[in-house]
Amino acid sequence: MDVMFEIAREADADALLAMARAFHSEDGHPLDPMGEAAVVRIATGEPLARAWIVRNRRTALGYVVITLGYSIEYGGPDGFIDDLYVIPEARGRGLGKKLLEFALIEAAGLGITTLHLEVGTENEHACRLYRSAGFTSTGRRLMRLRLRPSSEHSIA
Repeated sequence: MDVMFEIAREADADALLAMARAFHSEDGHPLDPMGEAAVVRIATGEPLARAWIVRNRRTALGYVVITLGYSIEYGGPDGFIDDLYVIPEARGRGLGKKLLEFALIEAAGLGITTLHLEVGTENEHACRLYRSAGFTSTGRRLMRLRLRPSSEHSIA
């Protein structure tokens, strides 16, 4: 399959959002309005994230989003593969592997020294893909706290 990878631009916002909705719904956590707004911000130039769309001619087949961070533990710039998605009709042809390989090259080009990702333990296909690219389990638990600008959080 002949494919090309293109940085997502403002004109791609609708296509990127449609795929992100499909991915997050399929993954069991549909996008809320804040998530949808974040996807659109990425397409319009969010400085802390990059998105690329993989296409066959003009047909969008998938996308990857890398978010940018900084880590003392890992010695500087790090990143997170926030989303990696291939539409169902394009699966089973090695496109996920190509998309991941592309993401690793782009991450290195961004100066990222360590790349993280989250994958459901039940998603054996994705786990195999990531392991084959060299990703390893950290042995740690990923935890989160969603902060909202209008809410207050305190540590007791």
